[in-house]
Amino acid sequence: MTGDQRSALVIGGASGIGLATARTLAAEGYRVTIADIDGDAARAAAARLGGDVTAIRMDVTDEDSVASGFESVPGVHTVVNCAGLSIPGAITELELAHWQTTVDVCLTGTFLVLKHAGRHAAEGAGIVCIASLNGRQPGTGLASYCAAKAGVLMLVEVAALELAERGIRVNAISPGLVDTPLVAGISMVPGLTEEYLDNAPLGRSGRPEEIADAVAFLASDRASWMTGSAIDLNGGAHLRRYPDVLGRVRAMAANPRHP
Repeated sequence: MTGDQRSALVIGGASGIGLATARTLAAEGYRVTIADIDGDAARAAAARLGGDVTAIRMDVTDEDSVASGFESVPGVHTVVNCAGLSIPGAITELELAHWQTTVDVCLTGTFLVLKHAGRHAAEGAGIVCIASLNGRQPGTGLASYCAAKAGVLMLVEVAALELAERGIRVNAISPGLVDTPLVAGISMVPGLTEEYLDNAPLGRSGRPEEIADAVAFLASDRASWMTGSAIDLNGGAHLRRYPDVLGRVRAMAANPRHP
């Protein structure tokens, strides 16, 4: 490890986009800390990656947990927040607790990460928040997730304004359908994956490594004049319409033997 080696904190880094990001940044020479609500999974991921990769437990809905996590990596150069979840349901049927859980993780969690990154990150640091296509494109049955991710995009812009005086850049990436554990349930709903792909001009889902490459760019000096921006990385899906998630789920429920 060199004295001027850059450090990165990847939140939600035990799987999916976060894990791919940790792997990419480590390969580019960063000293990486993987943070995840599942501390055992974070430690296992760090052990698999090896090298200058360590792990901590962090719950983005708990401010004390977020604060202590940043205190353990003082002067971090790159912060990537990949923590997220979605509990679908029609607005008229969605449990308040399920709405709150999604908003707590996706939106309030982003606020807490930005708050403490702004306090503890190094001068000139780069912060990248993983938003979503659903931050700009509505989907049936996804009220809490769409609202939370739209909020993330605006939080990124506000944070970019406020943290610019310290040279800290804040940007977002809005992925579409990416092959990760978060969207594994989509394949269980007949026709839903196909509808996603039909609505993406490039005709395929994304890979976690493709999102990680964009994160690495935003974290690097190559993006030194870029802040308050959101990159649509979804195969062009934002140019068309979002699948009817709720309609597909209801059709499956009405016909459970549908192939």
